Amino acid sequence: MPNIVWKDRKRTLFGLPWSFTKYSLSDDRLFISTGFLSTKEDEVRLYRIMDISLKRTLGQRIFGLGTIKCCSADKTLGDFEIKNIKKSKDVKELLSEMVENERNRKKVTSREFIDHEDSEFDDGHDDM
Repeated sequence: MPNIVWKDRKRTLFGLPWSFTKYSLSDDRLFISTGFLSTKEDEVRLYRIMDISLKRTLGQRIFGLGTIKCCSADKTLGDFEIKNIKKSKDVKELLSEMVENERNRKKVTSREFIDHEDSEFDDGHDDM
């Protein structure tokens, strides 16, 4: 069982946790569980997260919520959002720090995620 560092639910009206979407963060993975009768569980390894941003609408700020957008190199999950969570700024900072630590621990650089076609050598000459 992974060591869970943080967990929360997607919040709805008035910031109440009336949702079947659950988020949890372990030392090396982020888990997203959705559904009630039919459930789906996704996970992304932290070193695969490339970029993190925080968005807070006026309504979210009123109820102390925010949405974290993650750009990831994960084939299954791709880019995803951690929607309407409490203490979103603190969670974003925690996630960012943990991603960086995991990338350093695994000695991963962003160069490893560049698509081969995008990284071909360009000699500056147009082939027309």
